[in-house]
Amino acid sequence: MGNLKIVTDSSCTMKKSVRDRLNIHVVPLSVMIDGMVYPDTDDLTGEKFMEMMAESKELPKTSQPPIGEFAALYDELGKDGSEILSIHMTKALSGTVEAARQASNLSKSSVTVIDSDMTDQALSFAVIRAAELAREGKSLDEVLPVVENLLKNTKLFIGLSTLENLVKGGRISRAKGMLSSILNMRVIMELKNAELLPVVKGRGPKTFNKWFQELKTELKNNPTIQKIGISYAGGIEQSEKFKAELQEIFPKMEICVLHTTPIIATHTGEGAFAIMYYSE
Repeated sequence: MGNLKIVTDSSCTMKKSVRDRLNIHVVPLSVMIDGMVYPDTDDLTGEKFMEMMAESKELPKTSQPPIGEFAALYDELGKDGSEILSIHMTKALSGTVEAARQASNLSKSSVTVIDSDMTDQALSFAVIRAAELAREGKSLDEVLPVVENLLKNTKLFIGLSTLENLVKGGRISRAKGMLSSILNMRVIMELKNAELLPVVKGRGPKTFNKWFQELKTELKNNPTIQKIGISYAGGIEQSEKFKAELQEIFPKMEICVLHTTPIIATHTGEGAFAIMYYSE
């Protein structure tokens, strides 16, 4: 008799040590830079990718994993009778979750696929919790409602210095893209219901700081906050500052500050950050 095994994709930002300890299986997307295709694996670090993107002639393009790659992994993981829970990034940014669904129909194994409606560390919150429960011997029926409830109570905010990459990549309309091309505009967006929705926009970096102070107050007044994550693309300084201020409010919480994956950085561009959290 097998157990429950957890699969995700490479947009899921987490520490390698956590991934390996919990035996989380990651299917990599790929990114094409000036005609060369690179799998989004440990070999392509976020920092290395930012350098390559800065030097590239045109915006890199991301590709979802082949259906066959998912199917082969599902077949292998299910050989011992294990069930598989496959949790993936929002369909707003990629067709990865649909590829996983198609592969689940082809696989001989029992596979349940979830669109997290999230990505980055917000996706990892659910993936890590699922893997922890699976390690405790919990069944799919026990894990599924916990994961679904966690995702329902997760929020993800992205701060962008430019919308150029999102517009070029077709993730938001050109009309919205005009917002950031006027007078050094900064934008905070929330990923919600498979859409990137502008929350705050303003001129200059003070826009980010003002929004963060409001968020900090909101989090301070919420006694049910369970986990906070901060990701960045490019420079870490601003994210470290955010962490220091949040750590004063939550001194016992581990707040991970991680470079986002190449898949996410392609869409956000240089200088972006994300703050994610979930509550009970």
